[in-house]
Amino acid sequence: MNRSLRRQRLKEPKERPGVRTPRAIPRAAAGSAGTAKGAAGRAGTFGWRPRFVMDIINELRKVVWPTRDDVVYLTIVVVVVTVILGAVLGAIDIGFGWLIEKTLLS
Repeated sequence: MNRSLRRQRLKEPKERPGVRTPRAIPRAAAGSAGTAKGAAGRAGTFGWRPRFVMDIINELRKVVWPTRDDVVYLTIVVVVVTVILGAVLGAIDIGFGWLIEKTLLS
């Protein structure tokens, strides 16, 4: 039993006698498992890849990617913070250089 089926089994509510609850079809079984083209196509395309590669691809499908606005905003934040820290560290460097030049090298 693979991980996704185990997770789904844990998420499902416990069955009570006399009450039927609808079950969701697992994602892997919902698509092309029943058709010959889908099963052969998936095996032909992804059959050579190791299992961990398929796990990585499946996990990447679950990722909620940031919107373009979020990416632009966070990029601007990173650039501004980098410029500010660069200026502060540059000022500290110039200050220590001046201090050493005036005290030790004079």
